Amino acid sequence: MHASLIQIAVNPDESVNSRRERAASLVVAQRGTADLVVLPELWPVGAFAYTAFEDGAEPLEGPTHRAMAEAAAAAGVWLHAGSIVERGKDGDLYNTALVFDPRGERVAAYRKIHRFGFDKGEAVLMSAGDTLVTVPLPETTLGLATCYDLRFPELFRGLVDAGAETLVVSAGWPERRRGHWTLLARARAVENQAYVLAVGTAGTHADVPQAAHSIVVDPWGEVLAEAGAAEEVLTVEFDPAKVARTREQFPALKDRRL
Repeated sequence: MHASLIQIAVNPDESVNSRRERAASLVVAQRGTADLVVLPELWPVGAFAYTAFEDGAEPLEGPTHRAMAEAAAAAGVWLHAGSIVERGKDGDLYNTALVFDPRGERVAAYRKIHRFGFDKGEAVLMSAGDTLVTVPLPETTLGLATCYDLRFPELFRGLVDAGAETLVVSAGWPERRRGHWTLLARARAVENQAYVLAVGTAGTHADVPQAAHSIVVDPWGEVLAEAGAAEEVLTVEFDPAKVARTREQFPALKDRRL
């Protein structure tokens, strides 16, 4: 498989509509290059732009959903479109990731379970999801996680128990904790004997510099590709069958007791 991680920059001087159009164009540009395309967390508004959440909220099938569905179909790719600030039918806000198939049909929506902020920011402005989400592709099964989820290994173990072989993490991770970003991505890959595709944003959200450095890790914890600090498209080839081979050659998951 070929995956393209679009490490889009969130510039506060760029309108949401302009960034939405630009993100769609970047997705369409992956036609013939990638089978799977992944965008970061909350790229329409910025993961740390808390004051924009209320005005930037949209229904699940709002403008970002429409733009990403069209882009997935135009590119003929599986698209993890990052996440949006979703206004649910209950009126609450959710950090919701969207996944589309190559026809542009939405096949999954994942509401972020672990909200960041320590009793402020996202943690108080958004409601938590409560459902693990996997997405079967012809070549592999994706397990979905968003940013702060990366710090909670039990979530990833649950995804593996549900059949996940490729763990996709969409994030808006801060630069000041970039070391944790790389460390945790590799740890989740090693302990679950799975691929980790982790994509972050570039730029600065609400005066918070972003870590960028999107990363792809194989089931042995080896880094296959890593982006830099600026906006870029990181494309990598990986072999989904390596997950089964790794789990057979080193069957650590079979020795679980808890």
